[in-house]
Amino acid sequence: MSGSAIFVACSALPEGDGDEHAVPEALADLGFKTRWAAWDDTTVDFGTADIVVLRATWDYAERRDEFLSWAESVPALSNSAEVARWNTDKSYLAELGDAGVAVVPTTLIAPGDETPRWPKGEFVLKPAIGAGSRGVGKFAPAGADYAASHLKSLHDAGHTVVMQPYQSSVDSAGEIALVYFGGVYSHAFSKAAMLGRELDESGLYVTEKLAPVQPAAGFRALAEDALDATAALLGILRAELLYARVDLVAGPDGRPLLLELELVEPSLGFRQADAAAAWRFASAVRQQLA
Repeated sequence: MSGSAIFVACSALPEGDGDEHAVPEALADLGFKTRWAAWDDTTVDFGTADIVVLRATWDYAERRDEFLSWAESVPALSNSAEVARWNTDKSYLAELGDAGVAVVPTTLIAPGDETPRWPKGEFVLKPAIGAGSRGVGKFAPAGADYAASHLKSLHDAGHTVVMQPYQSSVDSAGEIALVYFGGVYSHAFSKAAMLGRELDESGLYVTEKLAPVQPAAGFRALAEDALDATAALLGILRAELLYARVDLVAGPDGRPLLLELELVEPSLGFRQADAAAAWRFASAVRQQLA
């Protein structure tokens, strides 16, 4: 089988952040020609590619309606436009929690809602639609006035807000990201705490300290549960997800909790994985077409 693939980025980073540098060669070994394009580049005919892969569309948050309209116009998009619509709104965390997945406790606060009762410990407020830690704030109970001001600023911008208790394990152990290709586990890496760090030159994401890691059994099991529940909610097979990144943290009792499920534009940590990860991704691309 041979074919053509377009990796989709944004105009500020038209070829992503370099994490996928080995993937085009792995795809070439299977007969695929790969090129990059910004999703809003009107000179590109995305319909001519055999597969169009969302990779670094990190400006979607400010233009979500436009981005989703574009996604729905691309017939061979991976992950699909339906997945993108569901996953670009963090209210999916509440859905997964209702489905029995162990998520970081999540409260959704829509514009017009009453000011919530703040958690007893440190907590985080962030926009339900956002990427790269933009708009995220961490607060202590004593800083309720600051939290209320941040909540108002997000509401004034039209955002529904996600409120979660801060998981202190992030300070010492960070997050663990488990990566799946075609519904099958590939590799994992750790991510140091991001709050308070500076954005990169593009202004689209925070530079992270990453390292390869072998996740414990409980983390692997929760990641599997999250993907199974997601597939059931969306009415698809796990194999229909070309990629997924499951971000987990240790809760207060040490048990893993789901912090984020990234199905649209996550960095996949190829630089923190073994060399065969690019081959596994290329094989998953071929599987999507088969």
